[in-house]
Amino acid sequence: MGGKKWRWGVILDAGSSGTRLHIYRWKDPEKALKGASKHDLASLPKLMTEKIWTKKIRPGISTFGEKVDQVGPGHLQSLIDHALEIIPKDKIRDTPIFLMATAGVRLLPAVQQSALTREVCYYLRSNTQFSLPDCDMHIQVIKGETEGLYGWIASNYLLGGFDNPDKHQHGKGHHTYGFLDMGGASAQIAFAPNATEAEKHADDLKLLRLRTLDGSPVEYKVFTTTWLGFGVNQARESYVESLEDLYPSSSTELPDPCLPKGLRTTLDGVPVKTPKPKNTILIGTGHFDECLKKTYPLLGKDKPCSDNPCLINGQHVPAIDFDVNHFIGVSEYWHTTHGVFGGKDDKAYDFTTYQKRVKDYCSKDWTSISKGLNPKKEHAAKNAQEACFKASWLINVLHDGIGVPRIGMEDLPQVNVSKGTQGALEHAKEKGFLEPFQAVDKIDGIEVSWTLGKMVLYAAGQVPPKSGDDGYPVGFGSNVVSGKAVPDDFQFAGSSWRPLGGDNGKHHNGTVGGDDDDWDLDAEDILDRARTRGGQMGFWVFLGLVGLVMWWFRKRERRMRVYSRVRGLTRRRRSHTGKYVPGGNRSPLTKLTTKLFGGRSSSGGYERVMEEGELDRFELGDVASSSGSGEYSDEDSSSDHSRGSKAGSQFGRSSGLATPTATSGGGLGGGYGFETVTTMGGGMSALNRSGLVVRTDSRERLSLPLSGGVGGVTGRRSRAGSPTRMKSPLGGGISPLDDR
Repeated sequence: MGGKKWRWGVILDAGSSGTRLHIYRWKDPEKALKGASKHDLASLPKLMTEKIWTKKIRPGISTFGEKVDQVGPGHLQSLIDHALEIIPKDKIRDTPIFLMATAGVRLLPAVQQSALTREVCYYLRSNTQFSLPDCDMHIQVIKGETEGLYGWIASNYLLGGFDNPDKHQHGKGHHTYGFLDMGGASAQIAFAPNATEAEKHADDLKLLRLRTLDGSPVEYKVFTTTWLGFGVNQARESYVESLEDLYPSSSTELPDPCLPKGLRTTLDGVPVKTPKPKNTILIGTGHFDECLKKTYPLLGKDKPCSDNPCLINGQHVPAIDFDVNHFIGVSEYWHTTHGVFGGKDDKAYDFTTYQKRVKDYCSKDWTSISKGLNPKKEHAAKNAQEACFKASWLINVLHDGIGVPRIGMEDLPQVNVSKGTQGALEHAKEKGFLEPFQAVDKIDGIEVSWTLGKMVLYAAGQVPPKSGDDGYPVGFGSNVVSGKAVPDDFQFAGSSWRPLGGDNGKHHNGTVGGDDDDWDLDAEDILDRARTRGGQMGFWVFLGLVGLVMWWFRKRERRMRVYSRVRGLTRRRRSHTGKYVPGGNRSPLTKLTTKLFGGRSSSGGYERVMEEGELDRFELGDVASSSGSGEYSDEDSSSDHSRGSKAGSQFGRSSGLATPTATSGGGLGGGYGFETVTTMGGGMSALNRSGLVVRTDSRERLSLPLSGGVGGVTGRRSRAGSPTRMKSPLGGGISPLDDR
């Protein structure tokens, strides 16, 4: 069973180069409220994921634009199968599934976009049981601005800008981080401007509303925009076209300063060894400075700006205050700064260091570069041949387009912070997040992806509002300054804050849930609560359990009962030879239980090991002890029958053989002896306590000496060859065995 306290979500990121599955899990808000701390109540729902919960397949979904009927079985099914392996079966119907296509599909004609989304929704509804109540909301081609906003949510969620604003004060009351994303077809930016710019450009901002675990609404004003066609792959195509325009049409060889020296490729980037006649090819020259100059015009900085200020391609962006606006970059920002150029151990991005690494790499000839490639690494050659162009494009976009200061060359103003936040800022500085820009892949082990932002929004929408109504729903829309709670273009989170299944407690499968869910404090809940209370609480609980066990074992009969059961288990593992086994050959478990619960020592003791089925041939007759008749119980039979004797003898009246009775005190090795009496020929005599009295198959009487102390015992069986214990020549202890 999946546990009633968990909620799950599935989202498919349909990008230009491939589709990636992401699975997230979080506690049901009703369950999360139980035992929540003050900090938890003021925080957003806690989402979690694991590496195995993601999977990417190629190519992108946009390649199915003209064959939409194949997108389900030929593309999505493998991702669905993987999700079904992760999510518990009893949670499938309550698990929402989303497919959100980005720039790759945005480049398709509107007709193909519509056909793709309809086919995807139909396939998922027909072939899965995931929750998909609204096709338009769950399956859509999202705008670049929306993608950027989701990325901004994910970044600040992971960095702690939402839940711990006092620990992320960057100055001027600012505590959030900016977000930069670059894929194959587009690039996005999202950030919260400083107070001055936010007021000046209020109409350009998005109103984002979230909800903390206690039901309180939280609002942010965020600017987000996208540059379609400015992803690395689209930029490369534009760059090659500019090279063709630069040289005469009759030229079949175009010098390319962004390719390593000596590398020859087609215009599409496919390496060639022997070019075909009349086919135009690119010839790498390996001049990175020239590469920077030729890629700069692609920024469109000369485009007219209708609404100042503008950054790239004439698009308006509010002025960025890098004193307080600190950005993280994902996707190509990470891969291009931490790929073939190294830098994975860098705590922060440094322009001077990065540019030096790029120049050193790109000045090498292709022969030397290709020799150092790992043949087992997928796409190693392709990444190496594209690395120099990507680096030049990133540097131009980052520094000349967006305006990020070149750390190492340009000084930044000092940020004034209070002493109380200095420690937190130093911790953030170690990770590089107080610099104007830092490329990241993961934060605290979780991949930074816009899909996480979408699911955080969805999970926040499941939290019941504190006011009891949904006057301030979770979602985003235009920043309406008139005070209207819900803008006309507001996009809701898509989730409900009512119990699982919606109104009246009905689940998607028609079953009814309700009060029974309140009893979901199973073992998993208890463990979770123990973890939240820290290791000290767990230590005291452990000591309490140990004390409880020791209290239970304070009575000797309880210890003996456990001892006899353990002895029974260990005997089954020994070889059934039918001979006596010296005590020194006992198993470690037997020795441990002997020390804990008592018994004979390893010296001077013995064991009787019988063949399977032999035990039933030994039978006790009707006997009477000094306290009356009784039977030899199974519990007694599992204990050791070879006990020592304590000084002196005790006598009792009996009409026959005496039943052995375990006593504490002396005996061999400090163990337990047997109080035994017998009547021989109608008289009374004391039985030596070092032996064991049994009846043979023929029920013969054992002839027992009347000597006291630790003497020998001679027993005869009705059949020949019965083992007989002789009296010890030392007058005590156990005599050697002699088969007669």
